[in-house]
Amino acid sequence: MSVQQEPPPPYPPPPNAAYPPNPNAPQPAYYSQPQGHGYSYNQPGAYGHQGGGATTVVVHQPTVAVVQSFRQVPVRTRCPACQAEITTSTHYEVGTLTWIICVIVCLIGCYLGCCLIPFCVDGCKDVVHSCPNCRTQVARWSRM
Repeated sequence: MSVQQEPPPPYPPPPNAAYPPNPNAPQPAYYSQPQGHGYSYNQPGAYGHQGGGATTVVVHQPTVAVVQSFRQVPVRTRCPACQAEITTSTHYEVGTLTWIICVIVCLIGCYLGCCLIPFCVDGCKDVVHSCPNCRTQVARWSRM
């Protein structure tokens, strides 16, 4: 013998509610718009909207400072002299590291010409970045 149960009754509707809700029905007091706070809701001209046309949204993005790393390879940047967007041209110049290696090689005992090898190796020299348009030096990367 099986006993069949009846489904539970649905929840009663809230007071003064119509199913489906009637959009033209007056809203209860707790749905009213706040008054006296300086805000204007549902009014023409609220939030900068001036009529039935399309709304234009202006988004201001913060400027991000990009720190560029001037090393051995050319870098894309803006020339401080001619204000052009450039890719720097690089060349090598003798720097502090070149002289230090030369002195160390001399102290080891290779002073008959081997101490001049660091002056021929680009890996021992400083890298100078310059503008290809106006030939102004943009940056210098020292290996020391």
